[in-house]
Amino acid sequence: MKLTFNGKYLFLSIIVFLIELAIALFVKDRFVRPFLGDVLVVVLIYCAVRIFLNVNFRRATLGVFLFACAIEILQYFDYVRRLGLEDNRILSVALGRTFEWLDFAAYFAGFLLILLFEKFYERD
Repeated sequence: MKLTFNGKYLFLSIIVFLIELAIALFVKDRFVRPFLGDVLVVVLIYCAVRIFLNVNFRRATLGVFLFACAIEILQYFDYVRRLGLEDNRILSVALGRTFEWLDFAAYFAGFLLILLFEKFYERD
């Protein structure tokens, strides 16, 4: 693992963040916002990691997937309330407050999407 700066991943992070923002602000449905939004959050975190770390994409992807799953488990225990952040709307939304079993499937879909994309472009 080596510290670096990768402008391509910065660009991808910005694009995925803007898509996530548009979904959060304008989409009020039962698939895009709750499922596709969670798929994309894994992609966003992965891209953010790859901006600064030159690391094997398989390891990075697995690490981001496990991180997302860990956050979901923490949501089950209402960690935002336990940290005293429930009144901070921005942090409360960003950290997530609602545990949902289906989110694990969304994170796995994001994991697979990254692997397919990276394998297609043969990056490492």
